[in-house]
Amino acid sequence: MSNSTSAQMIFEGLFGKPVCSKFDSELRTSDSGASLLGAIDRKTKLTESLCSELADPRSTNRIEHSYLDLFRQRVFSIALGYPDGNDAAQIGHDPIMKLVCGRKPADKRGLGSQPTLSRFEHAVTGREVVALGRKLEELVIERVYRRNRHARLITIDLDGSVDPTHGQQPFAFFSGYYDSWCYFPLLGFITVDEQREQHLFHARLRPGASNEARSTPALLRRTVANLRKTFKKARIRVRLDSGFAHPLIYDTLEDLKVEYVIGVPENSVLKERASREMRAAEVLAEQFGKTTTFFSETDYAARSWPRERRVVYKAEIVQAEGKSARRNARFLVTNLRHKPQRTWEIYCKRGDSENRIKELKGDLEIDRTSCASYIANQFRVLLAATAYVLFQDMRAALGNHEFSRSTVGTLRARLLKIGATVTETVRRIIISMPSNFPWKDPWRRAAACVASFD
Repeated sequence: MSNSTSAQMIFEGLFGKPVCSKFDSELRTSDSGASLLGAIDRKTKLTESLCSELADPRSTNRIEHSYLDLFRQRVFSIALGYPDGNDAAQIGHDPIMKLVCGRKPADKRGLGSQPTLSRFEHAVTGREVVALGRKLEELVIERVYRRNRHARLITIDLDGSVDPTHGQQPFAFFSGYYDSWCYFPLLGFITVDEQREQHLFHARLRPGASNEARSTPALLRRTVANLRKTFKKARIRVRLDSGFAHPLIYDTLEDLKVEYVIGVPENSVLKERASREMRAAEVLAEQFGKTTTFFSETDYAARSWPRERRVVYKAEIVQAEGKSARRNARFLVTNLRHKPQRTWEIYCKRGDSENRIKELKGDLEIDRTSCASYIANQFRVLLAATAYVLFQDMRAALGNHEFSRSTVGTLRARLLKIGATVTETVRRIIISMPSNFPWKDPWRRAAACVASFD
């Protein structure tokens, strides 16, 4: 039996004694671990640096919420799993949200409301959005350099991802490949040497019918120039999937004198070049009943290419239990001089960027682009990207901690989503978390890592 009032919920006859649940505890939060992210942000000055690119046109004597307050509110809301502006009504009075946004936890004023946040998102101009994106690129490269001053190899991975739209949103087009009306954002990552972390440095919303050759060359030129200016002795390598197989991109990479390996769609000429290895793989696969793979290479020039380029290919027969054998021929155009199998292994590591995109979409909802303005949607993409950079900085700060390789969702569940009481005195702010919190010791170690993070 349950009886409900506006003040309490009583469960009788279920737990031995009646259980009375109330929402009457002031200055309580369920996100006390967000102080870790807040500390990372204060140390790196990420939100402050990015928000400096936005000009506030409002009258200074009528402002209740500064642009920095609103920028932080949106970034930390997304980081904590509240991606909608509507969520401001529920979390605007949370003491930890106030703390990480620069307010006192006991401040009676709430954070920005949904209409305030909406006006903020739509007030940002196209020039400011571009400047914000460029600033994010510079900050990420600079911070990666500070932690890897003696890097020998920097790898750039670019990848597109579908962002389905709903309603009459500007620049949304129908994609036959994805069978939906969508945007097609471009995301860029950089990797240092053989490290596992791929650092997000670029996030740009694009119309659904975007051509990779339209915006990629300019991005590559800008990024390579920034990397060479910062990492003066490092080699630069670019990995791209077959969607980027365009003569203009090849010419750009060769003009920049960087290493590259790019997927190439199969055609009749390449299929014929790989036929001998494919027949050999068929014979061995039929004889031993196992997947068989051969790697080889050829010099090839498409009609639109000015000269021949090295093409590495994989001829594979896939044998799966209960299924008929399947041919799998894949081709790469590259200027690397490694053996074909090693070149293929280098290219395959590009696939890890898909896991980063899954984090961005699944944990931070970077595809929550529901604004009626295209520029506002691009701004939302950059807000989610900023939240992700904070999580990547947290992983860097954790070092050898057991959660240093955890996804955003795991970090949020284990280190941020913690119920606590917040007490503010004259000299300090005390966050009292449960003594029986399951990950109490890992949290303490994480806090120590963040405190010493530079």
